[in-house]
Amino acid sequence: MAGLAGRKKTIGVDVGGVLVGGGAPVVVQSMTNTDTADIDGTAAQIAALHRAGSELVRVTVDRDEAAAAVPHIRERLERRGVFVPIIGDFHYIGQKLLSDHPACAEALAKYRINPGNVGFKLKRDTQFATLIELAIRYGKPVRIGVNWGSLDQELLTRLMDENQTREQPWSANHVMREAIVQSALLSAARAEELGLPRDRIVLSTKVSDVQNLISVYEDLAARSDYALHLGLTEAGMGSKGIVASSAAMGILLQQGIGDTIRVSLTPEPDGDRTLEVKVARELLQTMGFRQFVPVVVACPGCGRTTSTVFQSLAKDIETHLSSSMPEWRERYPGVETLSVAVMGCIVNGPGESKHADIGISLPGTGESPAAPVFIDGEKVATLRGHDVADQFKQMVADYIEKRFGAGRNERPVDAKRQVLDPVDQG
Repeated sequence: MAGLAGRKKTIGVDVGGVLVGGGAPVVVQSMTNTDTADIDGTAAQIAALHRAGSELVRVTVDRDEAAAAVPHIRERLERRGVFVPIIGDFHYIGQKLLSDHPACAEALAKYRINPGNVGFKLKRDTQFATLIELAIRYGKPVRIGVNWGSLDQELLTRLMDENQTREQPWSANHVMREAIVQSALLSAARAEELGLPRDRIVLSTKVSDVQNLISVYEDLAARSDYALHLGLTEAGMGSKGIVASSAAMGILLQQGIGDTIRVSLTPEPDGDRTLEVKVARELLQTMGFRQFVPVVVACPGCGRTTSTVFQSLAKDIETHLSSSMPEWRERYPGVETLSVAVMGCIVNGPGESKHADIGISLPGTGESPAAPVFIDGEKVATLRGHDVADQFKQMVADYIEKRFGAGRNERPVDAKRQVLDPVDQG
């Protein structure tokens, strides 16, 4: 499995105390959609994103009021005990905002620069250089983030003209992908010429099409060893955005490509912004790259499982485990590796329960009203009665205390269930 054993080794970048690349676990990040000038609203959303598991949070810095608010946002967060690194997203006038607001430049953990809109013609080189010089002055890393929606048109036009002279011209899509990769690499090379160390550079090359994203990052990874930020830009809303982001980034991660990810979901009206964090974490956990919370395995249900008890119990257990994690991380080291099975009939129930650390097989249609419970692969009890759910939840609590508590009982490592990074560093 290339993704688990063959992570592409990239240069590690320290972003406010969080290591991106350099063999570190893949980092989850997100972005606010508040007006950054709204100090209270932005601080509240950053705190919510961090609580959901975002290890880096990006904010828009688009005008003086937003830049002036950044140090106050950081101060407010730190008073609340939230120390997540904040990244500033700059377009068009980033060099002016950072120059005019040194407190903002100092408060941010990283600057994101889009080489397609730092300026045009002669101004481009000057304004890009100013941004890099400011990053050097304040000791900050930079993400050079190319986006096909704001690609350097001069570079694209030049490559299109060169393509016309080829004996076998590339497709327009191929030329566009080459322009995206060249924009990132040329900008990174220029940043190094200006004095920015390689271990302060992260690259991204975002598009909104799954196949193009895969191709662009495969090419970029083959041509450089910079730390890479993955993301499908404008992924979309709801299941479309979740599926598209998971498909694109899942393929790249499995190839060992990618050091930090963001799932760029379009939120529903008044929707929960933290959904993008939850999806990113679930993607990493499902693929076995990180372990954030205990896994609850539950069957999908069918005609054999007319009872909804297993559905309610699975939801109840999952909610309880997730909500308890902030306390349990301190109290029960390693609890995030726990697996629980809640099954609805005898067909797969016993087998799945044996594979889990602790599992229950509830009776299906026509089965005797008994629920066998398995711990570490062995049947330990058969539960009966109207309070089976409560009995099982208590058994889960007892198991957690016994295995992960102060007087814990270490169990042998199952190689089949090992993950790359079993500890939540968020």
